[in-house]
Amino acid sequence: MFDRHQGGERVILVALDFCTPDFPESLSELRLLASGAGLEILGEVQGKRSRPDAALFVGSGKADEIAAMVAATEAEVVVFNHELSPAQERNLERRLQCRVIDRTSLILDIFASRAKSAEGKLQVELAQLQHLSTRLVRGWTHLERQRGGVGMRGPGEKQLETDRRLLGVRVKALRERLAKLGKQRRTQRRSRDRQRVLSVALVGYTNAGKSTLFNALTRSGVYAADQLFATLDTTTRKIYLPELGEVVLSDTVGFITRLPHDLVAAFRATLEATAEADLLLHVIDSASPGRERQIEAVEKVLAEIGADKVPLLRVFNKLDLTGVAPGVGRDEYGRLHSVYVSAQTGAGLELLRDALSEMLAENCVRDEITASDDTASFP
Repeated sequence: MFDRHQGGERVILVALDFCTPDFPESLSELRLLASGAGLEILGEVQGKRSRPDAALFVGSGKADEIAAMVAATEAEVVVFNHELSPAQERNLERRLQCRVIDRTSLILDIFASRAKSAEGKLQVELAQLQHLSTRLVRGWTHLERQRGGVGMRGPGEKQLETDRRLLGVRVKALRERLAKLGKQRRTQRRSRDRQRVLSVALVGYTNAGKSTLFNALTRSGVYAADQLFATLDTTTRKIYLPELGEVVLSDTVGFITRLPHDLVAAFRATLEATAEADLLLHVIDSASPGRERQIEAVEKVLAEIGADKVPLLRVFNKLDLTGVAPGVGRDEYGRLHSVYVSAQTGAGLELLRDALSEMLAENCVRDEITASDDTASFP
């Protein structure tokens, strides 16, 4: 088994600006990701390019600049704010004489340290193995020499000499176990459907305040922290809404720009609950300067998992940081589309509860009309 990462590795961060508007926000996220992984940031190297260099991603001159900083600071790891190809990773490690990981590996590492449930751990392990399978060309002995560390939190194999065939066997076993757990969850959902229990799922960008809002609505003690990916495992509680009775509320993993595809695929089973919810609450950090891009990133993932057709209410959170008064937003037909709240102070939460009741009641009426129309269409 790989050694567990204990945190504290000394790292250099590298970020290139390819003339995209979200570069400052993306760099800020990289710093938060590195801090969340327990890394000691010794310095940063930035640069501008029109496109990545095929061999080194950053180009020869910039690679020399990074190598000089590594030597001067005695950094152990260089973290790129980009997705590197296996060849680029190998070339950089030879050039820089230290370990190199990309943004995907860093996010996977954080997920590995934060997953608590058995299913969450299985999902992260599957994502890690799928990511690692593209890098097996450099050999497991390379990983053994590195003795673990950030980006190397082990997928759990006992033999580092595992080849592609054995890795494939492990991936297959993980998929089968996750499929079994997914089947059990679908059975539970069908049971709730028979009892006509309405379900609401919280979705949103990581660190938008979903868990804080979940705690405020359910009066529970789900872990919430000012860090990226504080919540990985889906948590479900019941809340009571007047005229509707008990409603199931679920808190889900946060999304991020360039969320690793393997991770989305691995968590697809958990995110099925999102696609099958009666209503989505899209929690938005209203104080974030990049909120429009964050909204776009969340909606992209919702489309990937087939949840873009579920009725959605935008919840603009963190009003305590913006000074905006609590309120609701409606379209020209009077239909609700947004609520403005502060989960931290509780401002606007009653408005949110009323909005939940209104939208869920409308959905129930719409579903009943659709069901009656379907019945009437039979001869």
